Amino acid sequence: MRAVVLSGGLTHDFPATTSCLADLLRPLGVTPEVHEDVDAAFLALPGADLLVVNALRWTMTGPGVPDRYRAQADAEGASPSDAARAAFAEHLAGGGGVLAMHTAALCFDDWPGWADALGARWVWGHSQHPPLGPEIDVSVTGDDHLVDGVGGFCLVDEVYGDMALADDLDPLLAAPQPGPDGRVMPLLWRREHGGGRVVYDALGHHPPSYAVAEHAEIVTRAARWALGG
Repeated sequence: MRAVVLSGGLTHDFPATTSCLADLLRPLGVTPEVHEDVDAAFLALPGADLLVVNALRWTMTGPGVPDRYRAQADAEGASPSDAARAAFAEHLAGGGGVLAMHTAALCFDDWPGWADALGARWVWGHSQHPPLGPEIDVSVTGDDHLVDGVGGFCLVDEVYGDMALADDLDPLLAAPQPGPDGRVMPLLWRREHGGGRVVYDALGHHPPSYAVAEHAEIVTRAARWALGG
């Protein structure tokens, strides 16, 4: 089987976390094909079994985007072409899988079809996360084979909060945000969309997140399910 992996972007060590994902995919019989160019990744989808998005690529010019990002928009901003968007729709329609990690919910802010597929969209000026660390307590919140028998676990990661979420989500993992409020946020779900299978995992900021055995097991199960297994 073949996986197209979109990697790269700002503020994260994407080469390292993409390597972690590749190490989880290979034992499933999947060959990862890593791209850092957005259009190249989507246009490589024909014949692929899985799309993995472990990247932070967006226009950097939309409402609420901080000035520190706007200043880099000419060099770093990205918007998938019409052909790339069509290739994604065809991938889903053909039963293809999607594994979207962490910053994938921030990607492609001018493409409603992407947020519709994930079931989540980062809203600049509203969505947020506390600083990385300390350890967070992740709880299993759903009854599903992606999390069966895993139980709760602890890890150091970012807990995304206040994203725009689809009404039909059935979260399988959740954790409280560090800090005085301690509001509990959903972190993982799977859904069928457009004929394909989509998993979004809000964890995965850095390699130590994948070094936690429970999280690695869940990501492996998510990839297997997205592949149709």
